[in-house]
Amino acid sequence: MARDIDYHVIVRAVRQACVTAAFELPADVADALRAACKTETSARARRILDQLLDNARLAADERIAICQDTGLVVVFVEQGADLRIVLPAERPDATLADAINDGIAAGYDQGYLRKSIVAEPLNQRTNTTTNTPAVIHHTVVAGDTLRMWLMAKGGGCENKSRFRMFNPTASKAQVQDWIVEVVKDAGPNACPPFVVGVGLGGNFELSCLLSKKALLRDIGTTHPDPFYAQLETDLLAAVNATGLGPQGLGGDTTALAVHVETAPCHIASLPAAVNIECHAHRHVHLSL
Repeated sequence: MARDIDYHVIVRAVRQACVTAAFELPADVADALRAACKTETSARARRILDQLLDNARLAADERIAICQDTGLVVVFVEQGADLRIVLPAERPDATLADAINDGIAAGYDQGYLRKSIVAEPLNQRTNTTTNTPAVIHHTVVAGDTLRMWLMAKGGGCENKSRFRMFNPTASKAQVQDWIVEVVKDAGPNACPPFVVGVGLGGNFELSCLLSKKALLRDIGTTHPDPFYAQLETDLLAAVNATGLGPQGLGGDTTALAVHVETAPCHIASLPAAVNIECHAHRHVHLSL
């Protein structure tokens, strides 16, 4: 039996999620920063990690943005097949995407957050003034629930993300070395310590999508396949062994986590993508 949800319920939930993401560092990220403080051997790196935690505390207490770059909103949506959206009478042609974008626009106004989205990429680059449209990935699943994962993705770290199509004969070591080099190349410009999303398999576009989706896993979770769980562990150790450290000033903590997501792929291909996320890893999960 179908379940109804009002359009404005979605708008309000997304609006609040945008404000929460901008002002409150998620618990898994804060916990990972605190854990890194205990294991970091560089005194300077420990001071930086402490400063990042102080910045997060001040942002939450004073209701100001954790970072001046309040990001492009990326939303992964799972809509239950038995869920119907009740549209407002004045907008009979509205869609779920409209509700999400209305919520983002309202949230960025409410929080006095920087609007960073331009309407087209190469010509006039005129600001849309609403921080919309969001990048929305929508799938239909069984059930009657609407689940959304929102991430406010900063430009500096996104700019350092990379894709490569390996030959299918590439070894684990070759793929791992490339991933580590991508992270090392990101350097201080992407504001380490990072959360690193890796997508393996699929095709050109799916591997990139997987690398972004990997960032939505809570820090501390592992891939269910032991091979890829070990790859995550090996990658994190190799990334931290680069010595880049917090804010690129040296230390043991270049990344807080490396998450790998995988998909089947063609026998002639081995697509790989790396999506870099900065220490202000702003993500919120909603279930309506």
